[in-house]
Amino acid sequence: MDRQRRRFLGASATAALASSAVAMPAIAQTSPEIKWRLTSSFPRSLDTIYGTAQILAKLVSDATDGKFQIQTFPAGELVPGLQALDAVSTGSVECAQTATYFYIGKDPTLAFGTGVPFGFNSRQQHSWWFFGGGSEIINGVLEKYKVTAIPMGNSGCQMGGFFRKELNSVEDLKGLKFRIGGIGGQVLAKLGVVPQQIAPGDVYPSLERGTLDAAEFVGPYDDEKLGLVKVAKYYYYPGWWEGGAMLHLVINQEQWDKLPKHYQAILSNACEAANNWMLAKYDAVNPPALRRLVQQGAELRAFPTSILEAGYRASFELYNELAAQNPAFKKAYDSMMAMRAEQLVWWQIAEYSFDSFNIRMRGRS
Repeated sequence: MDRQRRRFLGASATAALASSAVAMPAIAQTSPEIKWRLTSSFPRSLDTIYGTAQILAKLVSDATDGKFQIQTFPAGELVPGLQALDAVSTGSVECAQTATYFYIGKDPTLAFGTGVPFGFNSRQQHSWWFFGGGSEIINGVLEKYKVTAIPMGNSGCQMGGFFRKELNSVEDLKGLKFRIGGIGGQVLAKLGVVPQQIAPGDVYPSLERGTLDAAEFVGPYDDEKLGLVKVAKYYYYPGWWEGGAMLHLVINQEQWDKLPKHYQAILSNACEAANNWMLAKYDAVNPPALRRLVQQGAELRAFPTSILEAGYRASFELYNELAAQNPAFKKAYDSMMAMRAEQLVWWQIAEYSFDSFNIRMRGRS
């Protein structure tokens, strides 16, 4: 009996070792060592936005025991920030952290990937991407550039920017040289604004010299870094052209297809985690930054209702013009409007009423 037991155990051990010898190389083969380069559209000084790319790289590395490495580069080190999509498209780099609305010159539909004036807030934008057809529509456009996009960050609602002069009516916008780009700039151009696309490092001196009358960037935390309050004291809100600006990891399609399936899953989940980190970080750092800006002399101003209403009309006038010319834009516009109609009703009942009550009761507890 003992001899039979020893023979059985010996055979079992041999079989186990044999199966291990097969399994271990198979696992190794499906978890290869991969090194990617990520170029960002944002400078290192924007530690929340660029920091999101660094968080992504760490999450991917940690989840793969260091086998999948993504090296991050701020704007300008590999390619200029606004050429990030092109660099990924040509395969110069594997991926980029960028905003799809930077590339509306290629196709205005890409504005919806980041967000459009009077569109969604951050949560609604996220919902539209995953459940309203956003992913299919935007990636359908990006397909012609041989890239695919995954959400990776959101700023939340932004500020309207610093202005050298107070705004009282739509007339005050006429001839205003305003640092703003993308589709928001096209809307404001309808109201007489002269949009200017200027790199962050050039905004302060341009305002100081008077070659700019106003500039918008992101929100208090990042605006404080630019020092704009020293040369333009009127700080307007809200940034109605960016109610919830979504950023993306744009990936070369060939490189994405070559990834093992579990690496694709890890990268997708890391993007979602990085997305949540960025929005949570901004929610934490913007309030104290706003207080500091006011202490430094910023005068908070709400945009006059007349400007908001004129901007609203101009936005939808532009959307209808573009939808008549571009089938992809029309598809994105129709999709957004259908989901927006549902979302706003629910938001009014739930989030808005809850937040409004808490705001009214602030300081009474």
